[in-house]
Amino acid sequence: MKKALVTIFALFTLSVSAQTPLVNKVSDPVEWVNPLMGTDSKHSLSNGNTYPAIALPWGMNFWTPQTGKMGDGWAYMYSADKIRGFKQTHQPSPWMNDYGQFAIMPVTGKLRFNEDERASWFSHKAEIVKPYYYSVYLADHDVTTEMAPTERAVSFRFTFPKTDSAYVVIDALDKGSYVKIVPQENKIIGYTTKNSGGVPDNFKNYFVIQFDRPFAYTNVWNADGLQGNKLELQADHTGAVVGFKTQKGEQVTARIASSFISHEQAALNLNEIGNDSFDTVKEKGKQIWNKELGKVAAEGGTVEQMQTFYSCLYRSLLFPRKFYELDANGKVVHYSPYNGKVLPGYMFTDTGFWDTFRALFPFLNLMYPTISAQMQEGLANTFKEGGWLPEWASPGYRDVMVGNNSASVVADAYLKGIRGYDINTLYKAVLKGAEKEGPLPAVGRAGAGYYTKLGYVPYDVGINENAARTLEYAYDDFSIYQLAKALKRPKKEVNLFAQRALNYRHLYDPATGLMRGKNKDGSFQAPFNPFKWGDAFTEGNSWHYTWSVFHDVQGLIDLMGGNTKFVAKLDSVFSLPPVYDESYYGSVIHEIREMQIANMGQYAHGNQPIQHMIYLYNYAGEPWKAQHWVRETMNRMYQPTPDGYCGDEDNGQTSAWYVFSALGFYPVTPATDQYVVGAPLFRKVTLQLENGKQVVLNAPDNSAENKYISSMKFNGKPYQQNWLSHSELLKGAVLEFGMSAKPNLERGTKADTFPYSLSREK
Repeated sequence: MKKALVTIFALFTLSVSAQTPLVNKVSDPVEWVNPLMGTDSKHSLSNGNTYPAIALPWGMNFWTPQTGKMGDGWAYMYSADKIRGFKQTHQPSPWMNDYGQFAIMPVTGKLRFNEDERASWFSHKAEIVKPYYYSVYLADHDVTTEMAPTERAVSFRFTFPKTDSAYVVIDALDKGSYVKIVPQENKIIGYTTKNSGGVPDNFKNYFVIQFDRPFAYTNVWNADGLQGNKLELQADHTGAVVGFKTQKGEQVTARIASSFISHEQAALNLNEIGNDSFDTVKEKGKQIWNKELGKVAAEGGTVEQMQTFYSCLYRSLLFPRKFYELDANGKVVHYSPYNGKVLPGYMFTDTGFWDTFRALFPFLNLMYPTISAQMQEGLANTFKEGGWLPEWASPGYRDVMVGNNSASVVADAYLKGIRGYDINTLYKAVLKGAEKEGPLPAVGRAGAGYYTKLGYVPYDVGINENAARTLEYAYDDFSIYQLAKALKRPKKEVNLFAQRALNYRHLYDPATGLMRGKNKDGSFQAPFNPFKWGDAFTEGNSWHYTWSVFHDVQGLIDLMGGNTKFVAKLDSVFSLPPVYDESYYGSVIHEIREMQIANMGQYAHGNQPIQHMIYLYNYAGEPWKAQHWVRETMNRMYQPTPDGYCGDEDNGQTSAWYVFSALGFYPVTPATDQYVVGAPLFRKVTLQLENGKQVVLNAPDNSAENKYISSMKFNGKPYQQNWLSHSELLKGAVLEFGMSAKPNLERGTKADTFPYSLSREK
């Protein structure tokens, strides 16, 4: 009998797995989001390096439960079992760390305000995590804490037990902070100056906390302990405590807002909540998320695919964050992280262009052009206030990563039709960044003099990651060339950047068929190990960076000796063993480890330089290989789980790769009109464009097996190209994909179907 049951169960399992149910169109996309995706990470291995951002799209302030110690970039780790507080955060990544942060924590019984002593055990089983709402049971205090955010404020609700010792601790953190309790108004105000760099000397984040009832206890504290009967304190590390007497199940609410401008502005920001109840704030947040996520309506995927897709879409709508506020007259103003002044106009921050120029900004340009225009105005303000465009902003200039990819971000927005900002100021900024070294190596172009004179940044002149810089500068010059043409700049200027866009050729080594550092005298670096990470490259090796010729893949094909050799080289990325040389770093950095364990050879999807490489098969007449590897990467490298990414998520870039790839196309070359075709993941996706038009992507035969495009129609007509036009999509379109289990070896094989390359420009 037992054997028969086992057999029946096995047959049932096979039947279920063979008929995985597909999800129809969803009405509440935000309910498919898992903000914990990517939180099961650590210093040595990133599965996303994310934290649960309880926030609204592009919100100025995020909130997160805090498991890490004060100042630890790993604020929330899924493997942790204690929560130290609930933190207002502006952190874009653990490596950048935070700024303007402070924390709040309920406690009961003996008053404990030190972060270690107040910490409470918690379980993920008693935790609810949504973009617009967070709830957790704090076991040591018998308190349930809930929070629901707005863009600059948040509503907290604490459910206490029966006790005369219910407290809420406010921790303004160290490095200079201030608190003041105002009992007659049930209010606490204060500021924190804690940051990780990139701020002027007068930087402060002012906060106001408004409770819904009088305090039964008040006190302030610093590193030495409680400070008697004081209501106000300024020190290196300050905090406050307020207490209540509660019945079992009694709820205390606190409304919190902050401002980078003043306490008065923080009070204005609190009006985002006004008199709304906690549940009203929660529901409004849900509606806002559904509005933004609902612009991309997917259907006909598995439960796991839908969860992954909307979780990635959520991450794509967080950064760059708003760094502006609305004054008493409703005017847009901002505190400038570049000169410390309060000025009119938009400002955005917390993004690294080295990551996000690739897919995140192109996605915003396609689906959210209004906020893209505001971001461009913010960049123009950055240049006016700081003299340079940022390459990594958090909140001001940061000396991180390489390249001059602000040129791509500016050019792609304008060339995709984004308007309503000062493009001439931005073009002036782009030119300055292209010609000069900035105040930091990561601002402007490190090695600009060498690059302008030689056409590359030499390996032997003391400038690290020189080959990566050269390749990215060449693409950035292409972006400027495209923008210069669109702005009808003088022909001499246009031609200069068109010529410089070919500088990638200087680093191609015909002996190895790879990009290689080059010395000042024109000789290649020696010895050369193509598996060596860092050194001439940035967080990667030559096998990763050789493909960083986004704008002239045909030129790279020609250098390699034609389509057959080019495709063989692409194939090698996946067939080579995941060997590495970590000697430049002195240890195995997490990006290396993530490549090593992925079982995809030298393909390192967990880091950005190679993420576009899969799509390059389309340029050499074998698009079915792109279709295969896109699906493989989506299936193997992404899951809607705490370990669901395969490296740093990085401000929406790795998520935007998935979102674009699930749609069936990808922006290999920002600053052009084209997207390169991959293969759609779902049976249907409807894009609701801001101009009122729709793009409908139909693939009714799509399945795990049917991952290859057998045929394609654009608005009812057969379509052979391996690319799609942005401008044509904006007119509204219906794309029909015939999908099959076997590749179509005829479609997309002719040169006239290949995507744009500079070398093929007529």
